[in-house]
Amino acid sequence: MTKIESAREEYKDWCDAIGIKSLADVKAILEDGKGIDLVNLCEARQERKYAEIANEIYWRRGKSRIVMMSGPSSSGKTSSSLRIAQQCRVLGLKPLVIELDNYFVDRELTPKDENGEYDFECLGAMDVKLLNDQLNDLIAGKEVIIPRYDFKQGKKVMDEKNKMVLHDNEILLMEGIHALNPNLTPAVDQSKIFRIYISALSALPGGEKVHNSTTDKRLLRRMVRDNRTRGVSPEGTILRWPSVRRGETKYIFPYEENADVVFNSSTLYDLPLLKYYAEPLLYEIKEGSPAYEKAQALITFLQNVKALTPQEIANVPPTSIMREFIGGQSL
Repeated sequence: MTKIESAREEYKDWCDAIGIKSLADVKAILEDGKGIDLVNLCEARQERKYAEIANEIYWRRGKSRIVMMSGPSSSGKTSSSLRIAQQCRVLGLKPLVIELDNYFVDRELTPKDENGEYDFECLGAMDVKLLNDQLNDLIAGKEVIIPRYDFKQGKKVMDEKNKMVLHDNEILLMEGIHALNPNLTPAVDQSKIFRIYISALSALPGGEKVHNSTTDKRLLRRMVRDNRTRGVSPEGTILRWPSVRRGETKYIFPYEENADVVFNSSTLYDLPLLKYYAEPLLYEIKEGSPAYEKAQALITFLQNVKALTPQEIANVPPTSIMREFIGGQSL
């Protein structure tokens, strides 16, 4: 059994334990007026999982000083990294965050794709040597200057203000598309790295393909978030999705089994929550649009989902992973 399959099986076992075997069961709970109870139960499980991951990091802290996190788009990586960091602080560890985006090579050195466009997603776009040199220096207790990438100029900026030293009670947290790829850190002792894979997996049986599909669930999450924060139309999100998927297939999925831990960012209430926000957006896509067929498929499925009420949504805590998509997060 792969690590992904194991994570799905563990989630299914939990659903069975609390008496939920299908999306119809979730709908029945909501119709019974127990939506807030469901939200609280799911959030308690998520917090428990974050704490378990932090415990593993704590017990390996003498050996693994670097925590690498990766996962496909809209898996909740940002929220999860912040929640894991908080749980590490509870244990007396001090997480230091290094953004991998600051290790891009200078623009003129960026590889180009088959269309002659800069390929910012490929590993060749990363300054692997500088990253490895600095990680080894930090592990050895040396001081380094962490670069800041100026995306407007397409160059790294080395500022004395960005000095960093890794003390005994400190760990490095890094999140990015290549974080599970050992070729990102070929010169670093791999035993020093603890890797986490984050995705919106699910395991409810039956024909509920969207709920069982990490792909469509993440598409709905991204649609809601990008419309709210980036002004991207739902049509634009759907049309961009195949390109996003190609990048995941090429740079993320081949390395998912390298993870020490797989975190399932799904919640049983995420589709009812997403329906409240996504369904009106999907109806904006009119016939004749190249995104219309996909939009209609999602609308048809969501007809079988009971949306959360505004009162139930108000009870989604500000630290929830779902707040990353609907807003109101306070991590």
